[in-house]
Amino acid sequence: MTILVAYVPRPEGQAALNKGIELASRRNEHLLVVNASPGGRTEDPSFADAQDYERVQELLSNTGLDFELKQYVRGNNAVEEILALVESLNVSLLVIGLRKRSKVGKLIMGSVAQELLLTVPCPVLAVKAGE
Repeated sequence: MTILVAYVPRPEGQAALNKGIELASRRNEHLLVVNASPGGRTEDPSFADAQDYERVQELLSNTGLDFELKQYVRGNNAVEEILALVESLNVSLLVIGLRKRSKVGKLIMGSVAQELLLTVPCPVLAVKAGE
């Protein structure tokens, strides 16, 4: 079985990563950490740059876990990438980070977390930064 962590380079992404590491260690499961962005000409704050990617790689290497770190920039949004992984792998749990947003912010920007909660066919654990 695999625990899938949807990672973004923000405090809520780090919280999801920390919880995924904890659960994969406790349950002796494979850990798959994914950072996904559609790419393109506009800068996406959800995209992990090379420095952050290396930091996460080093952190995971020091855990002793069986893990994979993947980054997708193929024109698909994060929900499409994660949903495809959940449907193609034996995912026991998806771990996502949450952040507080205003109603207007959700309306304008949408909510990846909400869409994941409503669409993926596996259990989802949502964690908040600082908890």
